[in-house]
Amino acid sequence: MAQGTKKLSKPTASKSRPQALGPKKGHRTIAPKKNILVKQKALKKKVTSGLTAKTERNLAEKAGHLELLPGGKKDRNKAAIAKAK
Repeated sequence: MAQGTKKLSKPTASKSRPQALGPKKGHRTIAPKKNILVKQKALKKKVTSGLTAKTERNLAEKAGHLELLPGGKKDRNKAAIAKAK
């Protein structure tokens, strides 16, 4: 008859591939290699940054009291004074 408890083996690590092969999690992307794709990415970056700036300026104009965002009442008053001179 067996005496004591049964000795259980420790679970082994899974045999899957490590995550280091692909891109890391997050907003990191692999840069395009083809010239057409490089130009498309540059154009997309330019357009999206312009849209972001325009949106922020529009929000600042609507709010008016936000001093952190350029394009509010404070900047509008400075522009009006500069034009008057």
